[in-house]
Amino acid sequence: MRIGSTLAMILLSIVAILHLLRVVFGLPITVGDVAIPQWVSVLGFLVPGAIVVLLWRERRASS
Repeated sequence: MRIGSTLAMILLSIVAILHLLRVVFGLPITVGDVAIPQWVSVLGFLVPGAIVVLLWRERRASS
C-alpha cells in the first residue's frame, strides 16, 4: 500500500471518529446563525468510515 493511501486512512479515520463523538455527545455546531443538524455528522461518520474500510480491505488484499 502506498503512503498516500495510509495517510488517507488515518485522516479519514480521524474525521469519522470526530463526527461520531459529536453524535454520541450531542455537541451542537452553529455556523453563523445556522445550526448544523446531527444527521450531517452521521453522514460525516458513515462516508469516511466506509472509505476507510474499503482502503483497509484493499490493503489486506494486496499483502
